[in-house]
Amino acid sequence: MVDRWKGWGCMVDRMKSNFAYRKTSSIVDTSAESQPVWFGNEDISDADEPMLKPLLMEGFNQWVNETGLPLFEAGEFALFNRAGEEIAAAGALNEDKRSAYTDSLAALIHEVTSSGEARSETAANMSLTAYPLYRRKDKAVFCIFVYVTRVESSIELPILEMCALHFKSCFYHQFEQIYVKDLLLQQERAEKEADRRDALFKAAKRLYDQIDVSSVLSELLRSMEDLYPSSEVHLYLSQDHLNGDPRVKPLIFKNAEHDLVAKAFLNGKSVTEHDRDGTLRLAVPMTGKQAAYGVLCMSIGPGKWDEADLPAFLLLADTSGSAFENAKLYEQSNLLINELRLINELTKRLNQSLRLKEIFQFATSELLTIFDADYCCVLQLNKVKNQFVVMSSNFPALTSEEFSPDYGFCGMVFRTQEPLIISDYWHTRVVTSKLMDNTSSRSLIAAPIMVDGEAVGVILVTHKAPNFFSYENYKLLQVMSTHIGLAVTNASLHAEVRRMVITDNLTGLHARHYLNEQIQNKQRKDPFGSLILVDIDLFKRVNDTYGHQVGDRILIQVSEIIRASIRQGDIAARWGGEELAVYLPGIRAEQAYRIAERIRVHVEKETDPVVTVSCGVSEWTFEDEKISVESLFYRADMALYEAKHNGRNCIFVGQT
Repeated sequence: MVDRWKGWGCMVDRMKSNFAYRKTSSIVDTSAESQPVWFGNEDISDADEPMLKPLLMEGFNQWVNETGLPLFEAGEFALFNRAGEEIAAAGALNEDKRSAYTDSLAALIHEVTSSGEARSETAANMSLTAYPLYRRKDKAVFCIFVYVTRVESSIELPILEMCALHFKSCFYHQFEQIYVKDLLLQQERAEKEADRRDALFKAAKRLYDQIDVSSVLSELLRSMEDLYPSSEVHLYLSQDHLNGDPRVKPLIFKNAEHDLVAKAFLNGKSVTEHDRDGTLRLAVPMTGKQAAYGVLCMSIGPGKWDEADLPAFLLLADTSGSAFENAKLYEQSNLLINELRLINELTKRLNQSLRLKEIFQFATSELLTIFDADYCCVLQLNKVKNQFVVMSSNFPALTSEEFSPDYGFCGMVFRTQEPLIISDYWHTRVVTSKLMDNTSSRSLIAAPIMVDGEAVGVILVTHKAPNFFSYENYKLLQVMSTHIGLAVTNASLHAEVRRMVITDNLTGLHARHYLNEQIQNKQRKDPFGSLILVDIDLFKRVNDTYGHQVGDRILIQVSEIIRASIRQGDIAARWGGEELAVYLPGIRAEQAYRIAERIRVHVEKETDPVVTVSCGVSEWTFEDEKISVESLFYRADMALYEAKHNGRNCIFVGQT
C-alpha cells in the first residue's frame, strides 16, 4: 500500500508542515472535539491532479459500501474528474444505453465544471444530474458526482447533494489516511532507528569493553549476527591474527581490480555489488586512527537490505576498527612488557654462567620455551676449521655435527648477517636443510650470534606447523640473539683470561698453581695417580753457549715432546725454570716410568741443539697414610735428584 501512494509526496509534505506548525503553537487543545481539526484544512492541489484517480476510486468504493440507497436499482452513480474522464461507476444501467446520452453527459460535466454549479439535463429519455465537489481551501472543483436514470425516476438535487457530500467525506477520509499511514510509517522507522541506535550503542560499548583482539573479533561477529540475522558475514584481516572462527580470513590480494574486498581495503571506501541472483555484497574497510586493519564483508539476499541500514553498518565497521586498534595496541604493549621481562630474565640467567657450553644449552632450552618451538639448534663457527659446529640442540642426531659456512640456512644467515623467517619450508625450499628435513619442520626463524660486528654463530628455531612464527617472534629472536652474543663474548673473554692465568706464556703448558689444583681435585676422586718431574740437563750451559733465545727454543721443543707423549686427560705444566712436570691420573709408577722413558728418548733424538733430560717419578694410592700434593712432589723431586747424581739422562722412581 505504501508503494501505491509514493507519488503523494508533495501532498504529504504539506500536511506534515501544517501539523508541525500546529505542534509548535503555545496552546494545544487535546479535547475529543478538537482532534479532527488538524486534518480540517489539509487539502489537495492542482499538482496532485495526475495522482487523484486511485484516491477518488478508493473514496467512491467506500461510499458505495457505506450506502444502501434504492437509487442504485433505478439508475447509476458515476464519478468524473475535471477533464471529464470517468473514474468509477455503480448502479443498474448497462453499457448499451450509454451511447445514447454520452455526448450530452460530457457537455453537462463540462458546464458544471466551468460554472461550479449543479445542473440537470434530459437526453434520450434519460435524466442526467451532475453535482460539483469543491476542495476545502480554494473551493475549486476537483471532481463531478453524477446520477443517471430514466426521466420518470429523476433525482432531486438536494438528494444528490447529500450523496455527493457523503462521497466527499469518504474521499477526504481516504486522503487523510495517507497522512496517518505516513505518520505511522515514520513512527515505525523512528522506532526502528532508535532500536538500531540502541543496538549500535550497546554493540560499540561491548566492542570497546574488550581488551584483547580475539574478544573484539568474536564480539564484532556476534553483533553482526544480532543486527543482520539474515546476512552472511566474513572478516578479512590484513594482520596475522586468526582466532579460529572460519568467518575470519586472511586478506589476500589476487585481482585487486575485480576483487570487492581488495577494492574496499585499497580505496578506503565501502564498495557494493549485486550478484546475478540479486544478492547484495557489501565490503567496508575496518579502519582505525593509524591504519586499515581489514575489511568487513556482508552478503544479504534480495529484498532483505534497506539502504537506510548503510550508515549503521558503516558506523559499526568504523567502531570495530577503532576497538581492534585499541586491543592491538594493548596486546602489543603487553607483548613488549613480556619481551622485556623475557630479555631481562634471559640476560640475567646467561650472565650467571661463564662457560660456553652451558650458555648454549641454556639458550636452547629457553628459546624452545619462549617460542613454543619444536626444535632449536645453536651453532658456533670454528674459525680454525672454518666449520659451523652444533653446540646445542634438542635433536640429538645433530649434536656435534659440522657444516660448511655455505650450507643451508646457517650459511644464509652467516653471509647476510641478518635474521631470517621462513613461513613454509615445504613450499619455499630456497636451500637444503638437514635440520628441517630430518625433523619434518616447516616454519623457521633464525638469527646470527654477533660478537664485535662479526657473526660467530647462528640460532635456528623451528616448528612442524606452517606459518607458526609471527613477525614479532622474528624480531624478538633478533633481540635475544644479541644478548646471547654478549654472553658468548663474556664467556670467551673469561675463558681467555683464565687460559692466560693458568698457562705458561713461553711453553704453552699449564702454570704450576693450576697443576697443584688439578692434582688436589684428582686425589679426592681417583684411587691412584703418578707424577713425572722432567729437568733439562745442563740447561745453564745451553744458555751460556747459545744464548737465552736458543734456551727458550729448547724449552718449547721439550714441552711439545711432552705434550705429544701423554694422553688428552694428562696435565703437563712448567714447574719452574727448566723443570717441567706431568701428572698422570689413574696411572701407576710402572706405566709412568715407561711414559717418562718415551719422553727422554724423544728429547735426545728431536731437540736441536741436542739436549737430554733427567726424570723423577712418584706415585700415590688411596692406601697411603698421607695423601697430599706436597708429599707427591717431594718424592718425585728426590727421585730426580738421584737421577742427576747418577749420570743424568736417566729416570729414577721415588720410594713411598
